[in-house]
Amino acid sequence: MFVTLCVLAAAAFFFVQGKIRSDLVALSALLLLMLTGILTPEEALSGFSNSIVIVLVGVFIVGGAVFRTGLAKMISRKILALAGRSETKLFFLIMMVTSGIGAFVSNTGTVAVMLPIVVSLSVAARTSPSRFLMPLAFASSMGGMLTLIGTTPNLIINNALIETSHGALHFFSFFPVGVVCVTLGTVSLALLSKWLLTCRANGERKKSVSAISLRDLADKYSLMQNVYRARVEDTSPLAGETLRNLELPRQYGVSVVEIRRKAGEQGFFERQVRQIVPGPDTTLFSGDLVSFIGNFADIHELARKNSLALLDAQEARNAAQFEDEFRFDTLGIAELVILSTSNLLNQQVKDAGLREKYSVSVLGMQRRGETLLLNVTNEKIRAGDSLLVKGEWGNIARLEDEVSEWVVVGQPLAAASQETLDHKAPLAAVIAVLMIVSMACNALPAATAVMLAALCLVFTGCFRNVEEAYKTINWESTVLVAAMLPVSLAIEKTGISTLVSAALVDGVGSMGPYALMAAIYAATSITTLFISNTATALLFTPIALQASQTLSLAPHPFLFAVAVAASMCFASPFSTPPNVLVMSPGRYVFMDYVKVGVPLQMLFGIVMVFILPIIFPFGQ
Repeated sequence: MFVTLCVLAAAAFFFVQGKIRSDLVALSALLLLMLTGILTPEEALSGFSNSIVIVLVGVFIVGGAVFRTGLAKMISRKILALAGRSETKLFFLIMMVTSGIGAFVSNTGTVAVMLPIVVSLSVAARTSPSRFLMPLAFASSMGGMLTLIGTTPNLIINNALIETSHGALHFFSFFPVGVVCVTLGTVSLALLSKWLLTCRANGERKKSVSAISLRDLADKYSLMQNVYRARVEDTSPLAGETLRNLELPRQYGVSVVEIRRKAGEQGFFERQVRQIVPGPDTTLFSGDLVSFIGNFADIHELARKNSLALLDAQEARNAAQFEDEFRFDTLGIAELVILSTSNLLNQQVKDAGLREKYSVSVLGMQRRGETLLLNVTNEKIRAGDSLLVKGEWGNIARLEDEVSEWVVVGQPLAAASQETLDHKAPLAAVIAVLMIVSMACNALPAATAVMLAALCLVFTGCFRNVEEAYKTINWESTVLVAAMLPVSLAIEKTGISTLVSAALVDGVGSMGPYALMAAIYAATSITTLFISNTATALLFTPIALQASQTLSLAPHPFLFAVAVAASMCFASPFSTPPNVLVMSPGRYVFMDYVKVGVPLQMLFGIVMVFILPIIFPFGQ
């Protein structure tokens, strides 16, 4: 017991200090417990196979898809329209919506859906996300008190009442308690978050952004000023021919940047126009809208000889095939700076093998401040040259591996992630809603529902590639939870939690029901700072039942005290998964949770001691 307490104290110290990453602190504590024999290797590693960790991984992917498809942006616009310019109104809207969803969905699933929406909202409102994200996590837990299925401790005390022949609770038996929780928490957080979190947000240093947007990169090379569009007519001899056979760069000195083609019957969730990244084996068809780069005179000659209809910018937009100047859902671009050690030096661009090795082609070159776009394939590559290349995003990602040949300027994949796949937003919404409904109706276990939704989002193209989906996972938060779960086992295994709770109950049992319920609430609230709310509820439910029987009182107020105290845990980032989920995007440190969570948790305790006996009298 002494060793476990020392390990926990050391971990708490480093969590509060914040100089070492939280996942490393948790892993170190776990390793010490394993080395001292308190936990077996199987017990120590059990957290990594826990369903909560699997849910977390899936939740990050679902949240990433909500952001990547632009669904978060669309919903945030609606909420922002209701809030107007009032930050206070926006805050209350976020709290109400989150609490409403949390009544029917696990708090983890609720935060998964709402987190990207709230980040988009804060950007649109020009407010730091830290102002809203911690209240978001707390609101998901408070909303869980509105219904029987909202949070696991609710189900635990319901099962205890059934087993002791006190009758099952109804679906909305928790509703009066939940209304108090949501109201009290929303009003309190409106003040606490404004005082404490906004000050922190204002003191944050702005991160330097090393990635320029893809449109800025296109403008840097004056790409749009040299791109001309033409439609392949029915009578064109180019229809049915591959680009390799046409040899357009050799014959006319022009290159094909992209092709847009009507997709036909693609269903509700697909674009009606597909973007095609051209390659040597790409075949042109009648009706294709082709973007050429080159000298206008050469492109005009190509169009005249091959029955192509040249379109100006207005005509292209009216053709409903160009929603914007450039779309970067399939087409990717990146800038490479050639190193002095590169094997490409003194080779002509066309002989460099970029197309053969990486399936990318060169659109332009910059050398000593001069931009070259025409006949660039004949230019010899020199050290320090910057090449603008295009290709599919999967191939663009491969370029970053060749560290001895070139440097990929900025972060093109990060920039691409800001280009939302808006046409996939309805599909992402349907999948997210189905996930929520299945969880609310208990049709599927939470882990199954979340992972099924995550896989569906990947397979249906709500991410550009699988790598992008993996990048949405916050591994620091995931490892933190996986490492802390076995630590809670150590607390139970060494008898620390049982000893503390029993001492509290024995010490105040003779002082009356209010004092006893306050002691149970306080013990539960403190314990849930160190172990999961589920484990805490399981531990204190029999204690609460025994206490009520000793004084011949109804068990309901005592059991509800356990459920509320176990769920309303705000003073620690690793006490509940939602707290962990918002830690990184909100840029919070351990002490932020202490500053906001401790007064809020104490306020809940004081109010509940007086409210619960009114809703559920001791003498029932």
